[in-house]
Amino acid sequence: MSSRIDLVERSAPFLPEGSEIRQVFICQAAPSFIYFLVTYLTGLTMLWIKYRCVAVTKDAIYVLESSKLSGGAKPQALVATLPRRTRLGPVSGRWGQMNLLGERHWVHKRFHDEVASADREAGISQ
Repeated sequence: MSSRIDLVERSAPFLPEGSEIRQVFICQAAPSFIYFLVTYLTGLTMLWIKYRCVAVTKDAIYVLESSKLSGGAKPQALVATLPRRTRLGPVSGRWGQMNLLGERHWVHKRFHDEVASADREAGISQ
């Protein structure tokens, strides 16, 4: 498993007992990429950005709300459970876009392999 061990350990308490996390990644929801630029430069839009951790098991996709100060690395609550066949990608570029829960989410390049792997395991071609 190429998933980051710390994210797996922090996500596990919010999933059904015995769930095996196959992939896990962090994403951020914002209406526009400009929000990230303004947050990076001034911190002013941080309150409008949602930080999420997504844990993928063989049966479902779990979207977890995370603390803002952790940048998504410390899940705090389960927001939604999606069917396993939900398409996550494709994502590309430094910050790839995906649609989750009717919102635009941004995934950093370091997690693109996790997204592609999750789609492959679900039988979804990129």
